[in-house]
Formats: sequence, structure tokens, C-alpha cells
Amino acid sequence: MTRTTSTTDDWRTLVIRKREQLDAQIPSEWRLTEEFLASIPANGRLIEADVVRGSGILSEIELDITENYSASELLVSLSKGNLSSVEVTTAFCKRAAIAQQLTACLTEHFFQRAIERAQFLDEYFQREKKPLGPLHGLPISIKDSFCVDGFQSTVGYASFLEKRPASHNSALVDMLLRLGAVLYVKTNIPQTMMTGDSDNNIFGRTLNPHNTHLTAGGSSGGEGALVAFRGSILGIGTDIAGSIRIPSLCCGVYGFKPTIDRIPWGGQVADLAMEGIPGLKPSAGPLAHSLNDLELFMSTVMNAEPWKYDSSASAAPWYPQPSDDQQRQLTIGVLPESKDFPLHPPVKRTLQTAITALKKKGHRILHLSENPALDLAYANRLAFQYFIYGPHIDHIASSGEPPVPSVAKMSSPMFTGPFPVAMDLPPFEKIDALHAARNEYADAWRKTWVENGLDVLLAPGAQNTAVPHDSFGWPPYTLVWNLLDYPACIIPYGKASKELDPEPMSVTDGVQPSYDPDAVDGAPCAIQVIAPRFQDEKCLVAARIIDRDIR
Repeated sequence: MTRTTSTTDDWRTLVIRKREQLDAQIPSEWRLTEEFLASIPANGRLIEADVVRGSGILSEIELDITENYSASELLVSLSKGNLSSVEVTTAFCKRAAIAQQLTACLTEHFFQRAIERAQFLDEYFQREKKPLGPLHGLPISIKDSFCVDGFQSTVGYASFLEKRPASHNSALVDMLLRLGAVLYVKTNIPQTMMTGDSDNNIFGRTLNPHNTHLTAGGSSGGEGALVAFRGSILGIGTDIAGSIRIPSLCCGVYGFKPTIDRIPWGGQVADLAMEGIPGLKPSAGPLAHSLNDLELFMSTVMNAEPWKYDSSASAAPWYPQPSDDQQRQLTIGVLPESKDFPLHPPVKRTLQTAITALKKKGHRILHLSENPALDLAYANRLAFQYFIYGPHIDHIASSGEPPVPSVAKMSSPMFTGPFPVAMDLPPFEKIDALHAARNEYADAWRKTWVENGLDVLLAPGAQNTAVPHDSFGWPPYTLVWNLLDYPACIIPYGKASKELDPEPMSVTDGVQPSYDPDAVDGAPCAIQVIAPRFQDEKCLVAARIIDRDIR
């Protein structure tokens, strides 16, 4: 396609203006010096190098606040008046500013507005002698797709820079504010929000703070990087193919994809499908440093009656599980490895280590046999067909910007077999055939669950760990649970090791990343816990038991 110089200049001018605006919002005293930037290790291991402490920007108290508390613990201190919201908010704003300068994890930051909100909350607490709500004074980061009144949501498209800032809040944003939270940043995403690498032409590429040479994942990659860097204690992402879970496993944090519509979705900017066309729906959910904090978010939001904010949100409250459930032994099914998506050695080792530990604790482990009715590659082809069968607006071409490398690659699972439904069917027949195929696949899983008496399923989150940029490929081990609308939780566990797994593994299909032991050495590993639809509470209880028993 031929592009005129004026069109190219137009989108680049918009990008320059946006970047200058964001850069100007970082206070001069929070900026990293050229001398300090030159001292950062070339291996890109920002967390290991403790760069935040080395920068001298945070005080000892601020380092303590951002490093040694969970979200639940901070809320206790805030509710007792032991910490002020201004103290906590300022600490996380500073740390997020450092994270932005080193990892490009933010799309919007409104630090001064956040501190003013914190001052209001502190004054309320002093006057009323009680917190404003259950999230009183807690800074929470949110993905770029959520709308915040007065700020843009570009979802990675340069053409969206021409749109006015949002004049409304997303339903979840209104809820969080009503519950007492402080919002201070929006986080980076991929162009199109449909790749495993959070890179776009506006805000650049989000880097993984464990190793900046590796991807932070996508599409909630900015959240993954910011939470891992502890520039956020609790972040909110969205997930339609793994977009919460992939950044969680890449960045070594906990992440949870709930059942659709349990957390309100309404009022977001999204370019995933035309409204009203049957397809896969995304769900919103948390990224955090502990399972306690995942459950804190889920229970707090769901008990605040999200249906009052979003007509599509479920009215069901959060049902806490009995305390004796924490002690019981589980029946855990283990997903078989797909021949089409073979596991990298560190992933296979991590999964086996977890299984061995769970067996020692007395849990019943069932290795599910390969079953054509449950074929992972088939499920991914079916999900992919849902993504592409409807109309789609090309927001990239409209501005003249080029596609970023991960978008240009256009990974798909179609190397594994044919489309489940004929592509040349009339539209209504195709919709009906897709629905029938999806129901048949879901019923095969229902039978498997019931016949084996499973509590949860244990699986990898991906065939790989974080990998070099633009090579993550297709997400087979996460997307299948979006197709089924099953809740799924990522538990960080272990690390890749070139000593333990020294043999490289080459993949030639052009879709999956190869395993390079030197490149990914030290990258976080993870496991995934899955439960049936609407069993979110059970999923997190089981994840808590598993997390405890594998340590």
C-alpha cells in the first residue's frame, strides 16, 4: 500500500506530541539521571539489580511501603490510620514513574490527580474516623482499555490519538472509586491488543523487568511489568486469549481470569469484535503479588453489586468457601501435553516438580489421556475462527502507521489442521455451526470433569516462559479456557535454568518460539489452575492449596 508523506508525518506528529505530554507529567525530582541509566546492567535484570533502591528517588519508608506489604496488609494499615493514603499513593507514583522510564509500561499517568484524591481520602478519614470504603486509599493500576474521565484510551492505535479524551468512566472505574481506591496510571498494551508482546507505535515496547531482553507478555503487558516491578500492588487487566495470564507468567506474578461478566466489563474501549456479534468475550481480572490479593479484589468488587454499574455484569455475589476446604485433599487432573504445541524444557520440569510435590501432600493426581474430543489444537482453531469470522475495522491502515512486528507476523494455529466450520457458509449458518461445535467441545470437557471427579485442572500457562521480543506466538494453553469460559489462575513457580535444562529446542512451524537456554535463563516459570465455568471461588481456593503445597 502506498502512503503519502503527509499521512506518515501526521501519525508521527501525534505520537511525538503524546510522548512529550506524558514525559512532562513526570516531576523532575523523579527522573533518572543519565549517569544512573548508564550504570544499569547490560543483562537487563532490573529487579535483580535493585534499581529502584539504587536510584535514590524513594525514601526508606517508601521502599518499605512498596516492597514489604501486600494489598491486604496496606488496607489494614490505611484503615487504622498507621499509613496515610498520601504516603502510600506517593510511594507507588514514584515507583511507577521509575518503571515507566525503564520499561515503557504506562500509557497515561496522572500522579498529581492521584495525590489530590489521596488527600481527600485522608481528610475524610480524619473527619469521619473511618475509611471511605473497603479499598480506602489503595492505589490500583488499570489497563489502557479502561476509560477514565479526562484521559485517552488508544488501545495501541495511532489513529485513536485524534479522539477526544474519555468523557466517562468505565463501570469498574466508577466502582473502584466508590470503594475508596486511588487510580494513578493506565498501562501499556499491544497494537490491536491481540498479541503476546505489548508493543505499539505510540508508547513503544513494554520491557520485562526480570530481563528487558524478554517480552513482558500481552495484552496486559504493562500491568504485568508494573506489578512485577512493584510499581503497582494490584493491577487490573483483561483477558480474551490469555491477556492477563500471559503477562503474569512472563513477569512472575499471580493473575486471574474470571468467568465472563463476573467483574463488570462495560464502558471500555475495545477493538476485538463488532458489538452484538456472537463470539468470544473478554473478562476483566486482577494481577497481584499473592492469591490473597486476587481474592481481595474479586470478593470486594463482586460484593459491591456490580450489576448496579453495568447491565451486563453478573448479579451473583462472591461466595466464600468453607474454611475446612483449605485443608482438604484435591483431585487434580493434569492436561496432557499437545503434540502440536510441545512444552519447552523449563515448563515441563516446572509442571512435573509441582505434580511431585502435590502427590507428596496426598493430593490425587490424574494424568488425563489424550482424547480427540478434547484436542487442544482443535479448540484453538475453533477459537481463532471466532476471532476472524465477523467484520473488522482496520484502525492501523486508517492512520498510515505500520503494524508492529508481532502484529505483522499474524500468528495463528491453522498449521495444526483445517477450520472446524466451513468458511464459505452463509453468515447465519456459520454462526450456528460455530455455536454447535463450541457446545460439543464444552460437553466433552463436562463429561471428563464429571467422570473423573475432578476438583481442578493443572496445566502450563504456555508452552514457554517469557521469550525474546516478537516471538511469543500463539497462546494455545490459555485460549482454550476462554473458549470454554472457565476461570483460570496463574501461580508463579520456579525459574528457567540453563544448567537444569541445557539442551535447546528448535521449532520450525513459524508460530511457536524455540527454546534458547541462554536467552531465557532465570525467566519466571508458572503453572495454571483451571475450574469449570462460574466456579471462580473454587478455582482460587484450590490455587491457594496448590500454591501452599508446592512450596
